Amino acid sequence: MIVKPIGIIHTPFKYKKDTPIQPFKSKAVGKIVVLKEYQEGLEDIEGFSHLILLYRFHKSRGYQLKIKPFLDYKLRGLFATRYPRRPNQIGLTVVKLLKRKGRVLLVSGVDIIDGSPLLDIKPYVPNFSRKEKVRIGWLKGKLK
Repeated sequence: MIVKPIGIIHTPFKYKKDTPIQPFKSKAVGKIVVLKEYQEGLEDIEGFSHLILLYRFHKSRGYQLKIKPFLDYKLRGLFATRYPRRPNQIGLTVVKLLKRKGRVLLVSGVDIIDGSPLLDIKPYVPNFSRKEKVRIGWLKGKLK
């Protein structure tokens, strides 16, 4: 599989320790610069309030299949967490689209390290994502 970036995500966060734990805790503004060759694909994006960003955890190295997540004291399976050190180093977040100017998107709610390669953008559509009777596993009772 060959994956190449379609742009770069710029944020105020230079290091992992500075980034918000999850996007819902972030009010930070970021700038997405889409490569010129993909600019045409941004047409009509202004009609969406939120976007799903797929990006590469470019500063992440290695992984372990059992980790201790930030909300727990026990080791958990990597795939039952959103921990960034993963076999394929792919991140996913939902941000609010503030403005588009050409091939630049201004977004808020970023929890991404500056310079992260953008792999894809998808519009967030609640009707497509809504699920009934959701269970949240080991996180039950830990979120407020």
